Amino acid sequence: MNTQSISYKRHRFPPAIITHAVWLYCRFSLSLREVEEMFLERGIDVSSETIRRERVA
Repeated sequence: MNTQSISYKRHRFPPAIITHAVWLYCRFSLSLREVEEMFLERGIDVSSETIRRERVA
């Protein structure tokens, strides 16, 4: 199996937060806005547009 390592250079958020946001979006079929609201409830101010960009990267 050939796997590429993901580069998180120039990202505002740590890799753990990015990975968790994408996992929530994919695993539970949440909307980007729902993921944004879940993070906001935990004090992490991330926009749904940021999550969208990370999801397709």
